[in-house]
Amino acid sequence: MFLNMFTETLALPHKSKIVTQPYIDFLASRYKQSHNGFHGLEHWLRVLINGRLIAVESGADLEVVEHFALIHDVMRENENEDMYHGTRSANLSQAISGDWVHLDRWQLDQLYEACQYHSMGRLTHDVTIQTCWDADRLDLGRVGTRPNPTYLGTKIARDPAFLEAAYKRSLKRFVRYEFEG
Repeated sequence: MFLNMFTETLALPHKSKIVTQPYIDFLASRYKQSHNGFHGLEHWLRVLINGRLIAVESGADLEVVEHFALIHDVMRENENEDMYHGTRSANLSQAISGDWVHLDRWQLDQLYEACQYHSMGRLTHDVTIQTCWDADRLDLGRVGTRPNPTYLGTKIARDPAFLEAAYKRSLKRFVRYEFEG
């Protein structure tokens, strides 16, 4: 069921140009925590699903949202408190620009800001950055926390039915991934 939903979500509103197996493998090779942990690949993919669904409604830049979903936690040094993981992930997005990340200057700045501040509980008027943050916050069920609508900035993310569906998705483990490399 979840694999079908993931595949269908990647096709909406059009097939992803960003999400490729080589890109995921590259990022997974940079990730030093368990790929099956709270901030690992399963989380990245649920954030991707959330982000794509929100972007359809919010009009956010889908390329930025997809990069964010895959990069935002890649540079974590541990599963608990890691105040600077967002900044390290933001710096990674800049470092791989031109190789893996093909965004214009404005988009790259949005991706940088979204990664840098994603765990600070902020809200923003930039719909793309807010979509990124909402996509991540909607996956808090994986750590036993129900998302608080006060910290969600897009209308669709605050919708009770949408929020409940994302919460239920966050409670399920639907991907197992072990990087060989």
